[in-house]
Amino acid sequence: MTISRFPVPKIEELPADVRARILEVQEKAGFVPNVFLTLAHRPDEFRAFFAYHDALMLKESGLSKADKEMIVVATSGANDCDYCVVAHGALLRIYDKNPLIADQVAINYRKADLTPRRRAMLDFAVKLSLRAAEVDESDFARLREHGFSDEDAWDIGAITAFFAMSNRLANMTSMRPNDEFYLMGRVPRPPKT
Repeated sequence: MTISRFPVPKIEELPADVRARILEVQEKAGFVPNVFLTLAHRPDEFRAFFAYHDALMLKESGLSKADKEMIVVATSGANDCDYCVVAHGALLRIYDKNPLIADQVAINYRKADLTPRRRAMLDFAVKLSLRAAEVDESDFARLREHGFSDEDAWDIGAITAFFAMSNRLANMTSMRPNDEFYLMGRVPRPPKT
């Protein structure tokens, strides 16, 4: 099945650093997410994309891993990006340990089972995603009322902006979500004994 409308390179033909990154992800996940194969079509852009992704999504901040993935799912839903909703929805379900949350957030976060803090976070992110020119000081004040710092607001905004680009690349390339993502985090794992 086609994963991109553009050529998808063979892993063994990629530059060593790109190949190593893909194989590392495959080892950890058990499969290669299609975003890695699709973006490997242009190795320099692959490197830049994942460097910024990692700078945003892997660093310690006032946002939890689940918060970050929730921003991605809500804004990707608003941008009609199947790939990012499905892939990051899987991560959200896992990090939040909630098999229902990703679907709720992707369809209409305003009706999802969210804390007021998370609702404020997503209100800010979705407004920035869809109506960036309307963001003003009152939006930052509302975030502060819910305990977010200005640095947290930057993180919310940067994740939103980065994934707006990612959503557009995924839609432009017709990137197909991996089948594996659809089932991840849907059934809670039994507690370890």
